[in-house]
Amino acid sequence: MLQTQLFGSQGMFFADLHVHSKYSIATAKNCSLSELARWAVLKGIRVVASGDFTHPQWRSEILDQLDPAEEGLFRLKKGKLPVVETPPGGFGPEDVRFVLNVEISSIYKRAGAVRKVHNLVFVPSFESMDTFSARMAQIGNIGSDGRPILGLDSRNLLEIALETDPGSYVIPAHIWTPWFSVLGSKSGFDSIEECFGDLADHIFALETGLSSDPEMNHTVRSLDPYTLVSNSDLHSPSRLGRECNIFFGEPSYPMIREALRAGAVQGAITGDADTGFSVTEQSQPAFIGTLEYFPEEGKYHYDGHRKCSMRLHPSETAKVGGRCPTCGGKITVGVMNRVQELAQQAAAEPQSPVPPFQRLTPLIEIISEALEVGPASKKALGLYFDTLAQGGPELPLLWSTPLAELSEKIHPRTAEGIARVRKGSVRIQPGYDGEYGVIEIFDKAEKARVHKAAVSRANTNT
Repeated sequence: MLQTQLFGSQGMFFADLHVHSKYSIATAKNCSLSELARWAVLKGIRVVASGDFTHPQWRSEILDQLDPAEEGLFRLKKGKLPVVETPPGGFGPEDVRFVLNVEISSIYKRAGAVRKVHNLVFVPSFESMDTFSARMAQIGNIGSDGRPILGLDSRNLLEIALETDPGSYVIPAHIWTPWFSVLGSKSGFDSIEECFGDLADHIFALETGLSSDPEMNHTVRSLDPYTLVSNSDLHSPSRLGRECNIFFGEPSYPMIREALRAGAVQGAITGDADTGFSVTEQSQPAFIGTLEYFPEEGKYHYDGHRKCSMRLHPSETAKVGGRCPTCGGKITVGVMNRVQELAQQAAAEPQSPVPPFQRLTPLIEIISEALEVGPASKKALGLYFDTLAQGGPELPLLWSTPLAELSEKIHPRTAEGIARVRKGSVRIQPGYDGEYGVIEIFDKAEKARVHKAAVSRANTNT
């Protein structure tokens, strides 16, 4: 089994290519570079996006705290490294690398309709970061939000990125989100070509978002030419890697870009839920696949109306004419419905292999379920860090460690929860209209037994 190895060696590594800083609206105040690096160590993630580089204050922190490393990647300076206890088999903060990127929120009119599209822009150097930021500053305010809102057509955004540096590239973000995405039901387009026009050939990767996964996207035949990536889109450092990408090779900016351009390697992920998953050695650098949320957990998977706590399957939405049965207001059409709509337009096209991926649930959510406490509770967080100290970084623990080994190292109920998640033996109330889905790993009878045992122990101790 090929596990994550020392940085710079030929092996697999995880990358989260969509994050935000403390300067983005509704983000945690501890979204700093050092805190992102600390959580990258705990999660086992080698490459992390910088996010938000157009924001003047975040740019200053990037320049002050990062040094160039491998081509197009950056590391924290020695005096800026966080204090973190490295989980066994992991790596230290000095081995975490950053890639420069920013999410641009484009709001503009095209063909008589208002379009609201989010795109990720990647650049390979401080110089190109500053050149691109200067162009954005000419268009609108880049200082009020780490994810600037600009009246800039997505096609023109792509053109500016390409003019800034030939190595720059753009990935449309969370492509199905109803309100802000290239294929969203509320303000998007029906195809990538429609959005980017004559420059569409320069788009080679798409971010699926938390509310969809490669299997869902696979039903839309027009997306076959694109590499499907997944990222956390975090607003708090602890969410790092809740979705992420798997690569093979020696990390660098050109390596990541060209691997994404080439597409996912079929058959590179081997193993099963019991033995753990691994990556077979590749003859050249490669994009391997993604680790995914269960899409039902995403907050736009189903249709619905949050104000009335109304969750609807697409078939139910059709029956009520797109109106909330409680108040008559418009239903927010979710990702599942929108995917089905575009899939029907190309149902007769030939089938291609589903891109490789594995659905997982963050460790803290599994622990929360196992202990019957909140994920932010002292008890859950204590067991979380104890689990890493015994079992290693989070993502390898969730994905690749054999279950037999896990059961010997970590809390037994947590190990059982990981096993069930790997096997898909979970129940989920799907998310809708901005509300996250609710996952249930242990049924009510099991939870009742755990609660009864806890009460019994408490009574015995008193």
